[in-house]
Amino acid sequence: MTEPRTPSSTPARTAPAGPADLALPSAGGTTRLRADAARNRSRLLEVADRLAAARGIENVTMDDIASGAGVGKGTVFRRFGDRVGLMAELLSHHEERLQEGFLSGPPPLGPGAPPDERMRAFGLAVIRHEHAHRDLYLAAHRDLDRRRTGPSYQLRLAHLCMLLREVRPDSDTELVAHTLLGYLETVLVDHLLTRRGMSPERVEAGWCDLVDRYSGRCTGRCID
Repeated sequence: MTEPRTPSSTPARTAPAGPADLALPSAGGTTRLRADAARNRSRLLEVADRLAAARGIENVTMDDIASGAGVGKGTVFRRFGDRVGLMAELLSHHEERLQEGFLSGPPPLGPGAPPDERMRAFGLAVIRHEHAHRDLYLAAHRDLDRRRTGPSYQLRLAHLCMLLREVRPDSDTELVAHTLLGYLETVLVDHLLTRRGMSPERVEAGWCDLVDRYSGRCTGRCID
């Protein structure tokens, strides 16, 4: 963004008759506006997230968010564009939190733990995170082709590939990473929990077993 120009020290010409706003915003004013915009975004996303948790994302309207945040509906539309834009921003907001955990958070999810431990922690974090925001992720992941080409999936893929290279440097890490991420698909996990009646503990144990078998650290039949 272009910074506001500093008023020249040269005497200004006489202004024409009539009302005119010649004031230039100060740099401090610009910073304050940016901070206000960030706070407004956080507030609107907080309200949207709370309503989605209570009602399901499909039952949340822009009017609901405006009312909950105490702002006009026009403010919500200016910030997000439309309902699709709102869902995209809310999904991005949650993804940022998850990404912070596995990129720079404490071990074993973040750096500092052995790669196989980080892989186990990564899968458990994804399962728990997406299940906590089930409706949002189910709505966003209906188009699996678009999901797999999106930046969030690509970051998860790159992260797993990095860990897999440390565990099994001789393997096709990209292919294995895609396979492992398939286990973590929101649609599959939701099917196992709600349709098949599996417990979260069983699904999480299945992920750990899958990682352990690939890394050769399991106590049962492992990969040679």
